[in-house]
Amino acid sequence: MENWMCAGRCPPCLAFIFLLALLSAPCNATPSFEQIKTAYRPSEAYLLDRHAQVIHSLRVDKQGRRLVWTPLQEVSPALLKALLAAEDRRFYAHHGVDWLALAGAVWQAIRGGTLRGGSTLTMQLAAQLDPSLQAHHGRRGWMQKWRQMRAAMDIEQSWSKAQILEAYLNQVGFRGELQGIAATAQGLFGKQPSGLTEAEALLLAAILPAPNANAASISRRACVIGKIAGFDVDCAVLQRLALTVEQPPHIVADVALAPHVAAQRLRRPGETLTTTLDATLQRRAGDALRRQLQDLAGRNVRDGAALVLDNAGGDILAYVGSAGPASRAGRVDGVRARRQAGSTLKPFLYGLALEKRYLTAASVLDDSPLSLDTAAGLYVPQNYDRDFKGLVSVRTALAGSLNIPAVRTVLMVGVENFRQRLLQLGYAGLQRDGDYYGQALALGSAEVSLLEQANAYRSLANGGLYSPLRLYADDPPNDHGARTAPDHETAARHDRSPHPDPLPGGEGVQGRRAFHDSTPHRVMDAGAAFIIADILSDRTSRAVTFGFDNPLTTRHWSAVKTGTSKDMRDNWCIGYNPRYTVAVWVGNFEGDSMHDVSGVSGAAPAWLEIIDNLPAADAVPPAPPGVIQQTVSLQPAIEPPRREWFLAGSETSLVQLGDARHAPPRIQSPSEGSVIALDPDIPPQNQAVFMIAHSAPAGSVFMLDGVRLATAAKPYKWQPAPGKHRLALLGTAGQELDGVVFWVKGTPGH
Repeated sequence: MENWMCAGRCPPCLAFIFLLALLSAPCNATPSFEQIKTAYRPSEAYLLDRHAQVIHSLRVDKQGRRLVWTPLQEVSPALLKALLAAEDRRFYAHHGVDWLALAGAVWQAIRGGTLRGGSTLTMQLAAQLDPSLQAHHGRRGWMQKWRQMRAAMDIEQSWSKAQILEAYLNQVGFRGELQGIAATAQGLFGKQPSGLTEAEALLLAAILPAPNANAASISRRACVIGKIAGFDVDCAVLQRLALTVEQPPHIVADVALAPHVAAQRLRRPGETLTTTLDATLQRRAGDALRRQLQDLAGRNVRDGAALVLDNAGGDILAYVGSAGPASRAGRVDGVRARRQAGSTLKPFLYGLALEKRYLTAASVLDDSPLSLDTAAGLYVPQNYDRDFKGLVSVRTALAGSLNIPAVRTVLMVGVENFRQRLLQLGYAGLQRDGDYYGQALALGSAEVSLLEQANAYRSLANGGLYSPLRLYADDPPNDHGARTAPDHETAARHDRSPHPDPLPGGEGVQGRRAFHDSTPHRVMDAGAAFIIADILSDRTSRAVTFGFDNPLTTRHWSAVKTGTSKDMRDNWCIGYNPRYTVAVWVGNFEGDSMHDVSGVSGAAPAWLEIIDNLPAADAVPPAPPGVIQQTVSLQPAIEPPRREWFLAGSETSLVQLGDARHAPPRIQSPSEGSVIALDPDIPPQNQAVFMIAHSAPAGSVFMLDGVRLATAAKPYKWQPAPGKHRLALLGTAGQELDGVVFWVKGTPGH
């Protein structure tokens, strides 16, 4: 209780002057209970999912700690009883001022010269609502006290007793930064106000007069209050429990499912933003990713991110920016961070080649060693398994993620044309011209974000139609037809976060701007998108590289692609079914390499768990107009005859290669004048050079530096030695059919 300032003893006539002033003192307009409740702002801001369920709370006001407004019926009856016993025993009898208590306080002042106490809960509430009525340094002047009493009586005229108690408990400061009963119950005892025990209630009531008192003082006062309230209390128990009050308050967020989304948007205390996220899918995606990262902990994998998209509307249903329990940089948003794409861009390369009629799914590409002169030196791409398959169809090359055929395809299509297609698909970071990226763009040397990746694959799922993603309820809707995701969305403000990458097709880093086009628009031929999807769903063709037993095999139809960046720094797995697109990345935010982890073993298991637990989508996408299926054979028979999809006008029943018997024999690898650089950090067994002959007659052999090596009928694996070398292809009579000179530089690893 505060002191009333009084000079000397209070004369008897003071009571008359006091009452006269009380009746005549002007008072500010009394706010209604609803006005106070509406104006209340917790120190937290809240993120809601599409069903208006809270999925994340974030503290944004550091001046005080307040949680959501607590209705009176959700407050422990023990606390109400203890509060009234300590602060206002005649609360239900008076009309704002307890005249009996006030008379006692005045009599005490007359006898001792100091007026102390006498404030009812309503008077204390009046001071909470009007800063001009609050005590300064624990003291109030007479006029200030009179205005406080007048305000209390005005409140009692328009408020119910229950409303007064409810507002008081939500506004009062208890201890330190804790304001209101919700934050106090959570911060001191880790529970809701409804769960407070009698002992805890007594301690809270004892705190109010002296919020910063020590544990001993609080427990003594609580013991006295308990006796007044008629509680059966053990003062020793109160002493022990009071020690917890001296500990720093600790409030654990009730729900924290989307920290990276919350950090982008939540700024103002009490604000509520509705997202397109689904709480159930958000939780499942995070759990699946955490489990996989735990399984990979022994392989130096600490971080991961995941997205789930609704194909029809572009709504982001799950957004997991980081989930690694061992992460050293958990605040980094892995959804927006840029990493090397690896093989994940190949579907768009082959889609462009199909669209331009350069290739069909049955066209044959050469998966054999390739050396390209570039501005940076000789470029020698390798396959994931460091093996070569020879002649393969486009279907096999894409499904098996073979690198050499992809490089041959980008040479055919053009790097700049490929870059332009990627820009159309939302890969906004590719701002240099094609020469900067070179042929390595086909193998994913560019840096992209998981957000961009997911929406590009969603474009494949939508038959080549591109549209922006939606993360907030007020983002412009996309019209791909009927919505498939739950459709409960309320108002929210658009993203004004200063730094994150834009949603593909949406707002950029310069602040709010209009979506350039929220209407879906075509960036890829529908037939080409369908054929690419059919290849990515082909488990048999995929088995050439990954085998039949792999985590890309889902319960229902799906199309999926994996990717691994240079030195195993990034793993991707991105795929879709008719309703959803799921994208997963694993790696390390610091950029260090994982140990023997690929897209199949790294990101794919989490991807499989997420997509298999989505609502079933049994339908296989129907072929669009302009796509024809017919049986095709390859000659020579490098692959069995099969039913294949073609764009109308490109169909054929036979893919016939030139007769090798009439092609001159030659050395295909290594090429003339090539320079092979050894890397001391790579084990020698992983730096073999394959010697390959084309159209070599039966009985021909390789000769290196005058030494016969082996038959030229199949590739010969040679461990390179530094120096200049000459490789010859010899016929059955020992005659030289072809010869090349090449160099090996550097020191092999150990």
